[in-house]
Amino acid sequence: MKEKKQVKIGIDLGGSHIAIGVATKTGKILEKIEKKLKGIVTKEVRSVIEKTIIDAVEKFSKEYNVLEMGIAIPGTVNDREIVKSVNLGLKNYNIVEKLEEKIKLPIKIRNDAKAAAIAENKYGALKGYNRILFLTLGTGIGGAVIINGKLLDTGNLPGCEIGHMVIEKDGIECNCGKKGCFEKYASMQAFKNNLRKALGFDEKVSGKELLAIVKNTNEKDENYKIIKKVKNEFIENLAIGISNLVNIFEPEAIGIGGSFVYFEEVLLEDLKKEIISKNLLFNQRKEIKIQTAVLGNEAGIIGAIL
Repeated sequence: MKEKKQVKIGIDLGGSHIAIGVATKTGKILEKIEKKLKGIVTKEVRSVIEKTIIDAVEKFSKEYNVLEMGIAIPGTVNDREIVKSVNLGLKNYNIVEKLEEKIKLPIKIRNDAKAAAIAENKYGALKGYNRILFLTLGTGIGGAVIINGKLLDTGNLPGCEIGHMVIEKDGIECNCGKKGCFEKYASMQAFKNNLRKALGFDEKVSGKELLAIVKNTNEKDENYKIIKKVKNEFIENLAIGISNLVNIFEPEAIGIGGSFVYFEEVLLEDLKKEIISKNLLFNQRKEIKIQTAVLGNEAGIIGAIL
């Protein structure tokens, strides 16, 4: 009988989807399964997450020798439970205990942005840097700071809730209950929703379709000014948040992951120019090193494995 390959399972639990991958110890993904969570009512989210993970583990266990599994989760987590994940509508959810009822593997959980930051620092765009800032832009905004190869330690509470720093006094109400949070203005969900609204589209118009529209619209098109206005407002808000963080941590390099990576061509250079050209940085400079995650949306899976 052929010996099964030894693997680890990494799970990236996002605000709108769940991705489950099988990978080698060095982080090479062999195959993965994805499921959308968008549209699932809050009371059913737990059962859908549990069933999706359990089914995937059962499937992969037939094909591989699974050693352990890790889960990258948005929000505040401790060793065993999701303390609070506002974009998933979960609170005080002992996910490890529930999964252990069916899965006989060592299970570790960690904040998704921190997992992605570890992966990018070890294998990806931020490899070789000692002091980094990492943001994930998707349904919300997550973040992590790594100094000398180690995540910034904030004790019992994980911290680095970058998406929930206030950038607009008495602004838009956030899922966390506060007003004016960074992620309500500069997440990719905010950008895409604002673009759909401005152009009169509904949610059926995908991010891929929106990207094509932004890329292919020129000054002669009737929607050019509308798109430019939405894009500029998004860039301004994102630049404000990032410059605040640069002023605090002075990173050697900044990484951005999540669905922002797909919009790199139409957003990244403008973002750099906005930060440098406006009076946003305490320590002025001629350039700023911002790179998109080369591991893409797989950074969460690889980080969960690591």
